[in-house]
Amino acid sequence: MKAKTIIQNGAVPTLCRQCDHRCGIDVHIQNGRIVDLTGSAASPYSRGHICAKGLAAKDLFYHRDRLLKPLKRNPDGTFEEISRDRALDEIAERVSQIKHEYGARSMGVWKGEAVGFFQQLEYPRRFIHAFGSPNYFSNDSVCFNSCYLGYRLVNGFWNNSPEFEHADLIILWATNPPASHPHFMRWIQAARKRGAKLILIDHRLNRIASKADLVARPLPGTDGALGWGLNRYLIETGNYDRELVEQHSIGFGEFSQYARTFAPEFVERQTGVDRRIVIEIAEEIIRNSPRVVIYPGVGLEHHENGVNTVRTLATLGCLCGSLDVQGGLTWAERLETHKLTLYDELPLLDQKPIGANRFPVLYDFRRECHSMTAMDHMLGKGEYPLQGLIITAANPAITNPNSNKVVEALSRLDLLVVNDLFLTKTAKLAHYVLPAATFLERSELHYHRKYHLVTLTRKVAEIPGVYDEYSLWRDLAYRLGFGEQYFPWKNEEEVTRWLLEPTGITVEELEKRAEGFVYKPVAYRKHESQPLPTPSGKVEFCSSYLKDLGLPEIPEYVPPRYIRDPNQKYPFVLTTGARKPLLYHSRYHNISHVRRVYPVAEVEVHPTDAVKLGIEDKEQIRVVSEIGSVEVQAKIVHDTKILPGVLEMAHGWVDANVNLLTYDNINDPISGFPLLKAVPVRVEKIECGPRSRLED
Repeated sequence: MKAKTIIQNGAVPTLCRQCDHRCGIDVHIQNGRIVDLTGSAASPYSRGHICAKGLAAKDLFYHRDRLLKPLKRNPDGTFEEISRDRALDEIAERVSQIKHEYGARSMGVWKGEAVGFFQQLEYPRRFIHAFGSPNYFSNDSVCFNSCYLGYRLVNGFWNNSPEFEHADLIILWATNPPASHPHFMRWIQAARKRGAKLILIDHRLNRIASKADLVARPLPGTDGALGWGLNRYLIETGNYDRELVEQHSIGFGEFSQYARTFAPEFVERQTGVDRRIVIEIAEEIIRNSPRVVIYPGVGLEHHENGVNTVRTLATLGCLCGSLDVQGGLTWAERLETHKLTLYDELPLLDQKPIGANRFPVLYDFRRECHSMTAMDHMLGKGEYPLQGLIITAANPAITNPNSNKVVEALSRLDLLVVNDLFLTKTAKLAHYVLPAATFLERSELHYHRKYHLVTLTRKVAEIPGVYDEYSLWRDLAYRLGFGEQYFPWKNEEEVTRWLLEPTGITVEELEKRAEGFVYKPVAYRKHESQPLPTPSGKVEFCSSYLKDLGLPEIPEYVPPRYIRDPNQKYPFVLTTGARKPLLYHSRYHNISHVRRVYPVAEVEVHPTDAVKLGIEDKEQIRVVSEIGSVEVQAKIVHDTKILPGVLEMAHGWVDANVNLLTYDNINDPISGFPLLKAVPVRVEKIECGPRSRLED
């Protein structure tokens, strides 16, 4: 690899992009080679912290298997290297053919996480609308959006980086920060030293449980009943924010009437959580209001009723008075830049965005098409065909549910283009594969809205022949005839300057301040002087918007399928996707030191269940659902870690791909999210076979 760093020796300050939070880092260079990454003490966000995923950036950048040349797939399935110009010319020609034969809407784009967020996310959105298609897909069809929608529907915003450090009570609900958001721990520990209480609510006894004052373990998918029980207790005892309810909310009467059903005894029957624990949690909320942070994890999203469960948590935060107070449910304000998206100029609603009719809330709020419905369109089962797809930094063949169907659908496309760092399972299905740039090879804006901070990441190095995201979409747009109009900027620096124009902040100012620039002071209780970003401008305990769509206006609780309609053929409940500290979805599996820590895929089994099944630790077993089966190594865990009757399996593996078991057709009616965390399964003993390997 002929990588060239921007300096020969020294340290370059930038932001890590191994997850969404962008901690400040210093990239150390010796003799033109990146040798280390350390946390930047100058960053007000991370203050010198760097996690194992951040340290892996160097390994990814120099990885021997990185894609460095464009590839074209031959009829026999092999790949040959071709020039970038030839690849883009041929891709553009095939895109034009699809548009001519089927119409523009038969092309789509799919954005993943592996190379970034923000500007990289907006480029494909801009591209596909400029082309004439509304069909933008992303990993957010199975991550993030349910929490976002749940809070948006109640109070108009969701802050995914709360002020833990100022809270008097922190409730971590179906999340495991040491593994998923390790930088949160600094803030949580600071609050704990100040005397803040910590409550963990999760069916798994995860790593942070030992630090908690109180732990509640509801059965998978029953969290909504517990949320309602806590809401009821605050209402029945009169310990709620009456001023907010009377002056800044709508729908409280209907909401409180529905809440009466959720007495502690009923909640205990539904969730398995002792009624005394339910009351104790409620009393802790009352004692510590209003400085209460309730942080929902993705463990709440992947259920049939995930959005309504999250809505109950949002209403709970509002009832206890934490709305936009320091150490509570804070309302971050945006920096008003130019917009890269074209939804105002080219809405294209008449083109019937895929999934918008099934899940209109998802499209209304996120302008996101539904990736599971897209598979049906690829397979000829939609209102119109989806014939071509450009995927950048996503691996849906592994990360989307019902993986066999995903592979079949992607294989049916007339054109599949993948832009990525490695030849993933999805990339191996593509007609063309393009090498993508890591975050170390580009510069862009980032916003830490917790501090109202705008920062500029630094380009640290470049590799000849590897281009950034903007170059990909710009170069294709010019070949397709709309580059001059919609992608007029020569490079990403020009894009950044244009984005900043309305703000008065310059690129030069940001280049001088690695720690970033505060774009406005943080203020609280803004809802008392300005409308909330909801249709009514108030907290909405009931949503007339949802009612008009034929959806429940109240965040109704629906028991999970395995409880309300048990199937004796599948007596176990499988939950998927629990985070591992060194892994991020299907990423980092190909790094050698990670491979040593996680040599094979595993399914966690309660020891009581292991005895009943007659299986031993590290035995190869078969897990079967209505969708499919997978062979995987059993891991008999401590009897406190998971509940009897529950299995847990991580995702992101190739051979032991848990998404061979998961549903794509059982969806949350609001977000369209699939059922991933309460999947009915059975366990079968098998003869010992080869162990599952990590993704190459």
